[in-house]
Amino acid sequence: MKVLFVGAGPGAIDLLTVRAYNLIRTCRICVYAGSLVSPDVIALIPQDAKRFDSAGMTLEQIVGVFYDACKHNEDVVRLHTGDPSLFGAIGEQMRALQKLGIGYELIPGVSAFQAGAAALNVELTMPEISQTLILSRVAGRTSVPQSQSLAALSKTRATLCLYLSVDKINEIVPVLRQEYGMNCPTAVVYRASWPDQQIIRGTLENIHNLVRDAGIRKTAIILVGDALGETENVSKLYDAAFTHEYRSGSSL
Repeated sequence: MKVLFVGAGPGAIDLLTVRAYNLIRTCRICVYAGSLVSPDVIALIPQDAKRFDSAGMTLEQIVGVFYDACKHNEDVVRLHTGDPSLFGAIGEQMRALQKLGIGYELIPGVSAFQAGAAALNVELTMPEISQTLILSRVAGRTSVPQSQSLAALSKTRATLCLYLSVDKINEIVPVLRQEYGMNCPTAVVYRASWPDQQIIRGTLENIHNLVRDAGIRKTAIILVGDALGETENVSKLYDAAFTHEYRSGSSL
């Protein structure tokens, strides 16, 4: 018996991995975050499977489901939105399983930053503009280490993807402007890949007003950085003059 922490992806069924799809379709017990996981994905759970919505459950109750399943030698699919390893609160569940001697496995999923980039049709790591991607969130009821504060991260001028933070966009924008500047391309993607997906594009000068006018307060990712804008910079990988292991460059 084991607990399978399965990435439910950003929402669209066809963005599930094949492994995740097969596990969900055949599971006998499933614990899922009903407030976050797409109803279309939840609908894949067999009708006769035991279902538990973790939205209203405590850690102890969730682990209790795991323990009862272990006594009956049944696997459990634990569905987490996106990729379980990113803001998934799986650490405490895995530690509890370790104490009980119950095995577990992680099955990765497509995360919101990837679905957001796809919705925007952008490359997040553009040559000579940004070769670093930062996934983070701002402090709320869960604190953030001072060394990883928004002010500290913004000094890198890397492409920044903020989770769980859109409700604080009015606080975020003034901090980012200090390093990225008023004209830095910025986007907010609400429910990336869901049927009701919304894309808000702007700059650090106007994005907070655009988001406010759209009424977006949760379930969205913020993307910031010059890589999101139009640029003539290109990779050298396919440049005819560029030599690498598989091709000799030609001199013009």
